[in-house]
Amino acid sequence: MLHSDFQIGTEFYSESGLWRCTDVGSRTIVAVKVKDGYPAPHQAPPFSDAVEVVFDEYDLPGLSCQP
Repeated sequence: MLHSDFQIGTEFYSESGLWRCTDVGSRTIVAVKVKDGYPAPHQAPPFSDAVEVVFDEYDLPGLSCQP
């Protein structure tokens, strides 16, 4: 995926599963892993027990819109 493909709320896949974008930086994407429907699409950060992970420009080629 390209950096321009992301906006807050975009869902995408990595090797470890489904993620939801929570922030878009100039060269990074911040996301939370979606587990059993949590967080729900209408929930906004901060999340009480979800850890946000930073994906940098080197991670983006390994991400996809499809599993």
